[in-house]
Amino acid sequence: MSDKPAKPVLLTGASGALGRVLTRSLSADGWTLRLTDIAPFPDQVPTGASFTAADLNDGVTIARLAEGCGAIVHLGGVSVERPFEEVLGPNIRGLFHIYEAARREKARVIFASSNHSIGFHERSETIGADTQFLPDGFYGLSKAYGELMGQLYWYKHGVESVFVRIGSCFPEPVDARMLATWLSYPDLSRLVARCILAERVGCSVIWGASDNQRMTWWKDDARGRVGWQPLDSADPFAGQLAGKVSGNPVAERYMGGGFCALGYSRDAPAPQQLSQPGG
Repeated sequence: MSDKPAKPVLLTGASGALGRVLTRSLSADGWTLRLTDIAPFPDQVPTGASFTAADLNDGVTIARLAEGCGAIVHLGGVSVERPFEEVLGPNIRGLFHIYEAARREKARVIFASSNHSIGFHERSETIGADTQFLPDGFYGLSKAYGELMGQLYWYKHGVESVFVRIGSCFPEPVDARMLATWLSYPDLSRLVARCILAERVGCSVIWGASDNQRMTWWKDDARGRVGWQPLDSADPFAGQLAGKVSGNPVAERYMGGGFCALGYSRDAPAPQQLSQPGG
C-alpha cells in the first residue's frame, strides 16, 4: 500500500502478537506510530514510531498519547477469558478512556472486537454483522460492551469506529474450527490499513476472517465501505485439519469454541438458538 495517514496513529496493545504484526507492517509503509502497552515492547522500535508504557486505566496518559492522532487502533486489554474483575479495568474502564481521547481529538477508532461477542451462536447458522450479541464469557461480554460504547460515541459525538470482530488470527490455522475463523496476518494488516485510510466509515462492523469458503459462518458486513477483501484462505489446510476437533460437545456446537465450554454449568444441553426473542 502506498497511502499513509496525514496524522500519527496510536496503537494500543502494541507488545502483543497482533500489535507487533501491525507495528511491522504499518511502519514498513512509512506510517508514524505511537505505540503503547502495559508490557515492554519486545522488539526494536521501528523508525517513525515511539513507545510509551501505559496502563489503560490511566486516562490522563492515554489522552496525552492520543494528542494529534487521527486514528486509534485499540488492541489493548485482556485478550482471553479471565474472571470479571481482571477484565473490568482494562477492557471496560480502559475502553472509556480510549473513546474519550478519540472524542477530544476527533480521531477514528479501530476496535479489536471479537467473535466471542457472538460466541453462543450455533455453527449451523450463518449470521450477518447486525446479529444479536451472544457473548461466551466475560471477555466476549467486554467486546460487546466495546461495540456498544462505539455506537454511543458515534450517535452522540460523531466519533467514527470500525469494529473488527477478529476470528482466529495466527500464522496458520491449527484446528477444524479455524477453517471458518482464521484471519491471516497479511489480511489483518491490510484490513486495519484500509479502516484507517477509508474516507468515511461511520460506525461499522467487519468480520475479521480470511476468505474461508470451506466453512462459512459470517456474512454481510461493511468491508465494501472500507475497500477491503481478504486475499488468504484457510481452505488449503482443510485436508489436514478437518478432523482436528476438541471432542467437547459444547465447544463444537458453538462458534465461540472452547470459550463457550469454560465454566459451562448447564445441567442439560443448551436449547436450540431461537432466531428472535420469544420466537
